[in-house]
Amino acid sequence: MEVSVRACPKIAWGPEKFLECGDLQQGFARVRCRDCGHKFFVAFSCRGRCFCPSCHQKRALQTALWVSQEVCAAVPHRQFVFTIPKRLRIYFRFDRRLLGELCRAAWQVVRQGYASVSDHANAVPGMIGAIQTFGDLIHWHPHIHALVSEGVFLPDGTFLPLPKLATEPFLKLWEQEVFKLLLAEGKITEEVVANIRGWQHSGFSVDQSVRVEAKDTEGLQRLIEYFLRCPFSQARMIEVTGQGKVIYKTGDNRLGRFPEGASEDLLAGPKRNFQVFDPLDFLAEVTQHVPDPGEHLIRYYGYYSNKTRGLRTKRGRK
Repeated sequence: MEVSVRACPKIAWGPEKFLECGDLQQGFARVRCRDCGHKFFVAFSCRGRCFCPSCHQKRALQTALWVSQEVCAAVPHRQFVFTIPKRLRIYFRFDRRLLGELCRAAWQVVRQGYASVSDHANAVPGMIGAIQTFGDLIHWHPHIHALVSEGVFLPDGTFLPLPKLATEPFLKLWEQEVFKLLLAEGKITEEVVANIRGWQHSGFSVDQSVRVEAKDTEGLQRLIEYFLRCPFSQARMIEVTGQGKVIYKTGDNRLGRFPEGASEDLLAGPKRNFQVFDPLDFLAEVTQHVPDPGEHLIRYYGYYSNKTRGLRTKRGRK
């Protein structure tokens, strides 16, 4: 196989590159099979994170394959989902550094929760945390997805399985850790904490209902792909002809098609599986989920941390 490349003009980094993704005029590679002589062109991609669905999906597939085969041990895992109240989400939108701290708070919850039921003080679980900032309607909704081993690892690599643990202790720890984080950063006061704790439904939640069996590499891969999926999908976008609006659907596809010239009243409603946007508002909603350069969306803790895996590699253990 031979590959020759036509140089690509310099393109500014950012969402603007999406407009030129896959455009042969912006550069391409020509691939030729040495055996049969067949030739074809491969256009350059923008490689944009969280904005180009095609390029982001490729990145997610590569990461998921590597994580499932090289990082995760052949043990059962559970998915944890940590969410926070709407009132607190705004702080993470304008200070994205806090998203990493939120993921670290989720790790502290898992570590403390497992330590409370483990008989070994030096045993730790393995956790892979993924930061998501979007909901089904691409609104701002920072939360943490975590893949956690269903048990703990001793320093010598021995795995000690644990039964499914009650969710309530994790929920209390999660609420405590988030309040602790925001209080330390000066984002909220003790009065705000007392007010939220007085609500009938605080808005905090922890879910651990999804389980992946041991050695289910494909199941782990699919779950990591879900963690790292692009914030929006082109398949969920519908243009309403004649109004210049964009309708964005959720994954629950009951929307159907609206007739041309449908009124705003028809497209609105307090309980809906879609959102209507002006074009610029839609772009603003999407681009708020594009991470800053160098911002990590997936992090590794405990037995799966980069340091721990590096030490195991030096010792000749996976």
